[in-house]
Amino acid sequence: MAVWIQAQQLQGDALHQMQSLYGQHFPIEVRHYLSQWIEGQLWDAIDLENPQEELKAKRLLDSLIQELQKKAEHQVGEDGFLLKIKLGHYASQLKSTYDRCPLELVRCIKHILYTEQRLVREATNSSSPVGSLMDSMSQKYHQINQAFEELRVLTQDTENDLRKLQHNQEYFIIQYQESLRIQAQLSSLATLPPADRQLREPSLLSKRATVEAWLTREANTLQKYRLGLAEKHQKTLALLRKQQTVILDDELIQWKRRQQLAGNGGPPEGGLDILQSWCEKLAETIWQNRQQIRRAEHLRQQLPIPGPIEELLTELNSTITDIISTLVTSTFIIEKQPPQVLKTQTKFAATVRLLVGGKLNVHMNPPQVKATIISEQQAKALLKNENTRNDSSGEILNNNCVMEYHQTTGTLSAHFRNMSLKRIRRSDRRGAESVTEEKFTILFESQFSVGGNELVFQVKGRVPFIVPDKVLWPQLCEALNMKYKAEVQSNRGLSEENLVFLAQKAFSSSCVNPEDYRNMTMTWSQFNRESLPGRNFTFWQWFDGVMELTKKHLKPHWNDGAILGFVNKQQAQDMLMSKPNGTFLLRFSDSEIGGITIAWVAENPNKAGERMVWNLMPYTTKDFSIRSLADRISDLNHLLFLYPDRPKDEVFSKYYTPPLSKAVDGYVKPQIKQVVPEFATPNPDPAANPTYMDHAASPAVNQPHAYGLYPPIGDPMLDADGDFDLDDTMDVARHVEELLRRPMEGQWSGQQS
Repeated sequence: MAVWIQAQQLQGDALHQMQSLYGQHFPIEVRHYLSQWIEGQLWDAIDLENPQEELKAKRLLDSLIQELQKKAEHQVGEDGFLLKIKLGHYASQLKSTYDRCPLELVRCIKHILYTEQRLVREATNSSSPVGSLMDSMSQKYHQINQAFEELRVLTQDTENDLRKLQHNQEYFIIQYQESLRIQAQLSSLATLPPADRQLREPSLLSKRATVEAWLTREANTLQKYRLGLAEKHQKTLALLRKQQTVILDDELIQWKRRQQLAGNGGPPEGGLDILQSWCEKLAETIWQNRQQIRRAEHLRQQLPIPGPIEELLTELNSTITDIISTLVTSTFIIEKQPPQVLKTQTKFAATVRLLVGGKLNVHMNPPQVKATIISEQQAKALLKNENTRNDSSGEILNNNCVMEYHQTTGTLSAHFRNMSLKRIRRSDRRGAESVTEEKFTILFESQFSVGGNELVFQVKGRVPFIVPDKVLWPQLCEALNMKYKAEVQSNRGLSEENLVFLAQKAFSSSCVNPEDYRNMTMTWSQFNRESLPGRNFTFWQWFDGVMELTKKHLKPHWNDGAILGFVNKQQAQDMLMSKPNGTFLLRFSDSEIGGITIAWVAENPNKAGERMVWNLMPYTTKDFSIRSLADRISDLNHLLFLYPDRPKDEVFSKYYTPPLSKAVDGYVKPQIKQVVPEFATPNPDPAANPTYMDHAASPAVNQPHAYGLYPPIGDPMLDADGDFDLDDTMDVARHVEELLRRPMEGQWSGQQS
């Protein structure tokens, strides 16, 4: 169903949010009448950060205007006449607005479509059986919005009280001036004759007494009003601080955490639109209350009345300044993180954003952001507010950028598009720390002025990586699974059995119960510093090698479930010995980084009637760059069934390389085949079966094997454990391939091609 059709069914706050997306920058009527066309365009194909994409954006703008004009021309009748005029006006308006900046139109429509999709998705999920999480989120959002409504009411209440106080104080000052006038009149009586003075003095004294009594009462009333207003502001600021804590310390921190996880393979962190709207409401409410407190202070200075109000206002002003400072410094965030691994002389990008930039009018004096690279120690010192020298740990080119305000989306951000690390200065490493363990961070710094330079904030964005000394195994499992799925780009993650295998490898344990590992912890040294027992590589190096191999060469087979992978040699033997001869499985090599081996069950050629499990020398990326896994399995006729009982053709045939074409102009194309001499079988008709495969019966049928055709002599390519030395074989294969590629006249003397 089209997004627009679903968006029109939104209700309540979701409908209000959807409606607020539209305005003069993009009328809702355009969205309505061109909904199908708008949703059919490839807006996401345009990179907003690439100025060269402006031509594509211009074509989309022109097409949009043409569609509007076409729609207008087809309107007939009385109602159609008015709509025709309106749509024509919108076409002219959009052309005028975006003709010089078509990328802004793309940014605007992408923002609209993304928000509509999110609102529709949230509304759909909350009404579905699997929407319990969304219900929880909706409840949290409701509580936040409810708190904002309470803050709005409180702020309006204090605004009314402040106006009333100001009105009363102005009247008090008028009466005070009246008392001064009466006092002046009384003083002037001294110059009058006694008879006149006696005639006028009683009346003036009575007036003075009345006015002074009123002033005394009114001064007490004003003091009560001031104290009452201050107490209301205290309540408002307490709720403001609580609301800000929920948004900044809970919601924004969670978004940052999701962003960190997304960098390690987790799901996307999601947009910032809701967070920005909350932060903007906070900024607006904080600023209104700050202005009220300043006006109350001005009234106190205008009419000083002894009492505790001066101290209260000082405290309120300090609190509100602290709240707004926290808001501004906390909402200066890195929207698009730089890469986790930087190389010198290589371009990289990053985007920083101020979530309250629009509401506080920071863009009126566009701030500049500077990026520098600092060491982990410097970053930690900055977090503790320790005085550190303003030194960097390297040099970054193109590291200054001015923040730009995008009116259509209301975002204030700086896009560093072409940064490059020119050089890096490393510290002296101690102990076992390797160069890859030394961490740096990109520090983004700026200075924002708020309220016409009334407040100036120094901001820094980037929390350094925090690597704990040790983590619980279940936490590490979650991270490993997330990383594996992201690297391999697969929905098939690590099963509980896979994770038990990894635990056995990590802790050199033989326990098979997952619960045995639940409370175990793994240190950084165990993870990526200490070699595994009997190996010259660490746990992480082994696991990373598995991911790389799977990502580059084995992804379809992993997704198909054809690779068991995380199985050791003994487990493979136990599994295969109960299966018919020719059953095989694929497991990752224990002894080599980024290797995968084939284990299969077959007769022992040295002992009649005895069966054994054979293990082929592991394949690596180097081998698969010559011939794929599927083709290698196709070459080996003795491999019949993928564990537990699937015919191998059923699993792998769709990945076999098609047969080579017949000879052309007398030339025959060469091809490489993999052979394990101990298990090779002749093929009577190569043309009919170019992959040299046996068509075997099902595992339930005892099928006689032709292995006896080859004498069971010792072969240098199979070791005592039955491991096949593929390196020697591949050397021969490469030599043959090289010979085949040489010019014919160089190989056959005396013959012409």
